[in-house]
Amino acid sequence: MKLPHDLKYAPTHEWARLETDGTLTVGITDHAQAELGDIIFAGDVKPGAHLAAGQVAGVVESVKTASDIHAPVDGEIIAFNTALENEPQGINERPYEHWIFRMRPARTADVERLLDHAGYAAAAGQD
Repeated sequence: MKLPHDLKYAPTHEWARLETDGTLTVGITDHAQAELGDIIFAGDVKPGAHLAAGQVAGVVESVKTASDIHAPVDGEIIAFNTALENEPQGINERPYEHWIFRMRPARTADVERLLDHAGYAAAAGQD
């Protein structure tokens, strides 16, 4: 399982990267995409929506199943990666390069409460 050390992780298998402008870029982990299989859709993300941590932010569908994508922290969805409309399989190929949505966290400090590399590896049974 590929797992970058410079990201934060939610127990629901989303990765999060805090950008220099204070926004948060979010995608699904390598572990999640491998479990899902061939991804055929990513979307139902609603920019402007205000979500609490753990609330559904969108959905990823594969040939096997559909899975909700969750907000890793409280905040507002500000963007959806529209490139995924035509190439959702990019998530399978490079899950840490193909983000799904961006959000503005209500409190930047909440990002630090997410799991680090070791914590997520243990939670995903990959330690």
